[in-house]
Parts: sequence; structure tokens; C-alpha cells
Amino acid sequence: MKKRMSLLLAIMLMAILVLAACGGGQTAEQPNQGDTQTEQTPPAEGEGKETEPPAEGQDESQGYFEAEDPSANPANALARKDTLIVGMTAPKGVFNPFYWQTAYDRYVVDAIFDSFFSLNGDGTYNNRLAESVEVSEDKLKYTFKLKQGVTYSNGEPVTVKDYAFAMKVLHDKSYDGQSDILSVNVKGGKEYYDGKTDEISGIKVIDDHTVEIEVTEANAMTKDNLGTVFFVPESYYGKDYKHGNLEYMKDLHSKPIGSGQYVLKSYSPGQEVVLEANPNYFLGAPKIKNVIYKTTTDETKLAMFQSGEIDMDMVSVSEDNVEAVKLMGFLDYNMFPYNGYGYVALNHKDPKFQDQKVRQALLYGLNRAEIVEIIYGPYANVINIPQSSESWAYTNEGIEPYEFDMEKAKQLLDEAGWVPGADGIREKDGKKFEIHFSATADNPVIDALIPIMTKNYQDLGIKLTAETLDFNAIMDKKDKGEFEMFFAAWGLTPDPDSTVYITDGQQNDLGYSNPEYDAAMKKGLNAFDLEERKAAYAEAYRILNQDVPDLPIYQRRDMWAINSRLKGIDITPYKNFAIDLYKAEIEQ
Repeated sequence: MKKRMSLLLAIMLMAILVLAACGGGQTAEQPNQGDTQTEQTPPAEGEGKETEPPAEGQDESQGYFEAEDPSANPANALARKDTLIVGMTAPKGVFNPFYWQTAYDRYVVDAIFDSFFSLNGDGTYNNRLAESVEVSEDKLKYTFKLKQGVTYSNGEPVTVKDYAFAMKVLHDKSYDGQSDILSVNVKGGKEYYDGKTDEISGIKVIDDHTVEIEVTEANAMTKDNLGTVFFVPESYYGKDYKHGNLEYMKDLHSKPIGSGQYVLKSYSPGQEVVLEANPNYFLGAPKIKNVIYKTTTDETKLAMFQSGEIDMDMVSVSEDNVEAVKLMGFLDYNMFPYNGYGYVALNHKDPKFQDQKVRQALLYGLNRAEIVEIIYGPYANVINIPQSSESWAYTNEGIEPYEFDMEKAKQLLDEAGWVPGADGIREKDGKKFEIHFSATADNPVIDALIPIMTKNYQDLGIKLTAETLDFNAIMDKKDKGEFEMFFAAWGLTPDPDSTVYITDGQQNDLGYSNPEYDAAMKKGLNAFDLEERKAAYAEAYRILNQDVPDLPIYQRRDMWAINSRLKGIDITPYKNFAIDLYKAEIEQ
């Protein structure tokens, strides 16, 4: 088998210091399944670093591996000349660039919508809809020029008035999506949010292709946050808009209209999303006419590859699965460190999780190394901070490893006032220590996690009860705050800035709060010098490591299996396949 190492990994090792910050926050994912901030205009389309074929002689646990026997391709796959079928966990159907939550909805959004900037494989940005960007010397004014001749899929021209409308939506007080646009400090944004004005004074439409945005305070992510707001046609998404009421927009979640590579043709919840190439896409019509996102599970996807029902999918990384993909012969596979982490969420509104000693005990008392070994073997590592080891912000200095220590865990629970009762279950103030766990169905992580967690916590004097639900049902419980504990994964952005643990942060579903952490994160965001940012985020991670807001479990490898007849599929730890899907083609 010929093995090649991706240029991306070399880039990250040799030039990690030039990664640009990425706006947009993090992405909730099914756990078994993505110099300082530059002040220059991102490179023009086509100038960004591309993912290259991997090279010889590298680590067996990561890289790009070519198919050993493309001739073994199943007849069903070979019969598809103009259709790509991508397997994935079922999207929720929120194909709205303002409201998507899961990685699977984001795959649809990225295929249908565009923004001024687009992500490169190494985490930097290039211009997409932007012709140019000018930044004032004091970094408080940003002038974006929109490319000429861009249209939405319904034929309407794209103008910066649509961008201005999108900014109004994100600043509207009734907006309850995951974007935290107020942190960008657009002049007049807070006044618009408070309903004191009907316009955002810092956003000036100069003409149909020029918009100027003024901020009151700049930080390392200002330009990227402004440049990654998706364009939507105001005539469609704003037809029923009234300041302070975005309820109507929920009816548009599954009826998207954008200027992007593909158009939504149909959506069958729990089954598939059908996309058709946008023939008028401004970067050229996609080479693959039809793309179908088809629902798969870990139990079905390998068989569906073998029968030719799907062309690509993320396969859970395990020694058995890697071997199975190799043996099929006709599949390439791309394996790289996941830019994210798997974790067990704790609801901080629950009194039993509000004690730091209890949370530390839950981490000391869980044999994470055993769980990771069972699930992933050599293809994952236990983590102790919510950051990828590939990130420039990663640190292990002053970080407690929380190695499995049952006696330490018992001591902490004793100190917290939870003492064993007659039946061995710990009690405090007349309440037994019981945890209700919302477990994802058909998930190998859960299959390994629950038995070990149940036994470990039983030894601690804690009763764990698991309820099995599908992924989207658990996300619904998360949104409503109706959970005690569940397992999921966060997909990180290239920049460490995040609202996941910020007090009242847009993505803070745990109810966690620590002013010292908030201050450290703000310091990191407001600094422009990379070393200052590193120091601030290191402090933030040390605070989280001590506080244990949730239980960090692992950083795994990701593995995408890809039919060898597909060319131009660009996937990296930072970039999902849908971003440049228009470049992909099927080899005939």
C-alpha cells in the first residue's frame, strides 16, 4: 500500500504560528464521528494552502492512505456517474446559517451559503465573496468589497445590503442561535440589541458592493468574525422581519436559499438530504451534479461502503475499523488528529454538580485511559483541557492529569460531605448521589463508557442510570437544560476563542461560570501578540483544569473513508469537505 503524508500536517508543525484566528465558535458533533492573527487581507481565491497528497514514511496513525485495489470498486458505486453519496449522522434539518447547531447541519449550510471569507486547510482564510478588505490603522474600521456578478440560486443579485440584514438578525434581541455577535463590538450593535434604534450605526452600506463596519474595540478575531457572516437574500429571509421578533425564521430552516455551490432539492428527516449543483455558482458550476447526504450509523456504514451505497463517510477510528477499510481495497482513507474533543457534560444547575470537589472526584474516579483504549486503541489520547494538541494555544504546563485514583476521588467526596449510606450509595442532606445519564444510541463510545462509568461510580458510592436516546433528542434536551449528564464532542475552530465556558456565553449549555476564566479569555481575545495570547489562554485552561466544568475524555483521530474514484475531496482538522465541494469530481 502506498502511503502519503498530508502537507497540512507539515504546515501545522513548521508554521503553526501563522495560523489566523477563526470566528464562528464550536460545533456540537455526534461523538463517534470537525505569527499572531494576521492583519493583512486574506489571500485571494486560489492562493491559500491546499491539502496535498500525503508523503511516504510517516506515522501509521495518521496520514492519507491510497486504496490498494481500486478495481474492487462495487458495481453500485461505479454506476453513479454524476452523484456523490456522503454518509453521516442525520442532520436536524436546521439548514439556516443563523441557527445551525450540529456539524451535520453545517455540512448543508457550507454547501448552500457563502461569506466574505472561506477557510483554508491550515486554518487560515482566503477571500470568497470578498474582492478586497481594507483595515484602518487603528483597526476600528473594516471596508469589505463584494465581488461583482454574484447571484443567489433564485436569480437575485447578491449585495452588501444582504450582509447588513444578516448583521441585524445576529444583533436582534430575539436571536437565540449560537453566534455571539455582540462580542465583536460593532458600533451601535448594543443599542440595536436593546431596541433603542432601528439601524446599526457602525454598519454603512456605501454602494451595492461596498460596506464599512466600525467597531468600538478591536481584537484578534474582529476581521475574521466580520468576514465569516453568511450572506442571505433579505428579500426572502427578511420579508417578515420585525425588529425584536425572529420567530418566523424557524419556518425557513429547511427551505434555504443561498449563493453557494449547491441548492437544496429535498430533505427527508432521518433519511437523506439531496443537493443539486448551482449552475450559476460564481466560482464555476460544481463538477459533481448531485450530492446526497445519507443517514448512516456505525453499525451500517461499513456494509454500505461494501455494497456501494455510499461513497464517503467518517468511520470511527479503531484498529478493527481501520483494518476493515484497508481490506475493502477500493477506499482511500484520510486520518488526522481531530480538531476537537469528546467530553461528558455536567449540568451546573444541578446542586450536586456545583461543588468543585465533586466534579474533581468524578474525573479522578473515572478510568478514562481504559475507556479510550477500548474504543480507539492507539488512535486517541486522554485529554485534560478542552483544546486540540495541534493548536498553538495548547499547553500541559501546570495541568493536573487526573489519572485514575479511586482513593483520591473518595477523599474528595468525603470532604464535600457526601458520605456512604447503609446501602453503599453516598448521601448528603438526605439526598442520595444518583446521576441520570442521557446516552446516545448506536454509539461505540457509549458502549465502552457506560459500563466502565457505572462500575467506577458504583465503587465511589454513586448510582448511575442511563437512558438511551438518539443524538438529536439529546441535543434537544441540552437546549432545554433538561439533562444531568450526557456525552458529546465539540468541534473546535482554529482560534481558541470560545463561549462554551464563558459566563452566560452563547454556547454555554452547562451553566458554568467563573469570572477568573472569563477575564483570562477576554485577555487572550483582546491581545494581538501571539505570545500574550498563548499566556492568557494557558491561564484559562489551568482554571478549567482545576474547576472541571465537564469531564474531558479524549482527542481522537478522525478517519474519512473515501471511494478511490473521487478526486479533490479536501478535508483537514480545520476544514470540512463541504467548503470546497465544488472542486471535487468523480473519476470516470
